[in-house]
Amino acid sequence: MKIAVLQFPGSNCDQDCLRALRDGVRVEADYLWHKDRSVLGFDAVVLPGGFSYGDYLRCGAIARFSPIMKAVVSAAKDGMPVIGICNGFQILCEAGLLPGALIRNQSLHFVCQPVWLRTGTAETPFTAKLEKGRLLRMPVAHGEGSYFADSQTLEILESQDRVVFRYADELGQTTSESNPNGSFANIAGICNQERNVLGMMPHPDRAWDRRLGSEDGKLLFESLVANLELAAVR
Repeated sequence: MKIAVLQFPGSNCDQDCLRALRDGVRVEADYLWHKDRSVLGFDAVVLPGGFSYGDYLRCGAIARFSPIMKAVVSAAKDGMPVIGICNGFQILCEAGLLPGALIRNQSLHFVCQPVWLRTGTAETPFTAKLEKGRLLRMPVAHGEGSYFADSQTLEILESQDRVVFRYADELGQTTSESNPNGSFANIAGICNQERNVLGMMPHPDRAWDRRLGSEDGKLLFESLVANLELAAVR
């Protein structure tokens, strides 16, 4: 089992993701450079946070044209688990693997703070060790993290149970005060229809060790490893 962590010019959470995988869940993981053209030899892909290509044009708009993304899109459509965190979420939306867009925070300020998340579904490779309604604590750090989609897309996400995480308070209530960026319906993370692609703005890669303030993010990586192990014996 081996997991790829993509590196784009401007990525700054690639090391966080690699440490979370290697040290947090003791799985083999390595970098893939944006100019690589294949994910052969890997079983899952992580798109880390950062400022790919300096966030020029739009966040993730240039990264979607990187050579490696053609391979990622193809692998995702074949069922490979793919997670995009923060800027990685933005890239997945720009690449068409997830619907909607991440726009400027409602406050027009960069937001960097711990948040509470309420789990919406356990039916993804990344949430299999969670239960619906489980509260998680992890940080956000973004300027363009407000999830936006048209009403039809939002209805589809809701009806297909594809809202994986919502911003909530410590009691699990989805309030405007618990929403750090103005995301529609307090959405913090969504998955694709096939449920193997997850995009989320909060950082599980910064919440896998108690010394970081929370170990809740480790549950997502543990879920992924368990899913890959299960797939290997089928």
